[in-house]
Amino acid sequence: MTQSIAIVTGAAGDIGAAIAARLADDHDVVLLADIDAAAAAAVALKLGPDNRFVAIECDVTSETSIAELARRAADVGVVKTLVNNAGAARATSLHDTTPEIWRADNALNLEAAFLCFRAFEPMLTVSKGSVVNIASVNGMHVFGHPAYSAAKAGLLHFTRLVAVEYGKFGIRSNAVAPGTVKTQAWEARAAANPNVFEEARRWYPLQRVVDPKDVANAVAFLAGPQAAAITGVCLPVDCGLTAGQAELARTFSQSEHY
Repeated sequence: MTQSIAIVTGAAGDIGAAIAARLADDHDVVLLADIDAAAAAAVALKLGPDNRFVAIECDVTSETSIAELARRAADVGVVKTLVNNAGAARATSLHDTTPEIWRADNALNLEAAFLCFRAFEPMLTVSKGSVVNIASVNGMHVFGHPAYSAAKAGLLHFTRLVAVEYGKFGIRSNAVAPGTVKTQAWEARAAANPNVFEEARRWYPLQRVVDPKDVANAVAFLAGPQAAAITGVCLPVDCGLTAGQAELARTFSQSEHY
């Protein structure tokens, strides 16, 4: 029997690792692709046996590297789920965004998803598989990091493009848009500013930030059979941020209206 494979890019990070762990429930093998081979190997070792969690070095901005990832996947089984999770943000303001940063952020956060999809398109067609792109609330509203945000907005449109054009092959394409996620990067900020989470959570209606497992559960749902009729959507996993900002709501509710 052919083994079913889930591929998670950027799998060495907290969100990628949580997604890989969750997708193991519904796939025979999870390939953890990351540019940092040592970090990906450490995550794979932590998650479980090496016949189920396989770390592979991959630069998702390189067609050659992605082609090797596809070859390795084909040797193992057939890809059922592709999660384009790799991403990063650089300059926080438009003024500080250089042409080099603009191109680099778009290559990693948008073009990489296109390259990965095209590489795995044949296997996804065979498996009638699922693509889940990890976007961001930054792609839906303006929260800074302009190059990253523009790329994530493009990623949401790319998600719909795949859904419309490849639905006839049984391929579903959806996106998850996390808000602030409590990762190691945020833990580092908390070390410098112990109040960082307290300051952040006041903007969220649920009064907390997102856990990596929250994102992983959303990915598993969209990739799984319970979402069989769902394609072309963006699911915010943001503790209510895009519904409205809690601090502003409190400010308006406490003000006088005439």
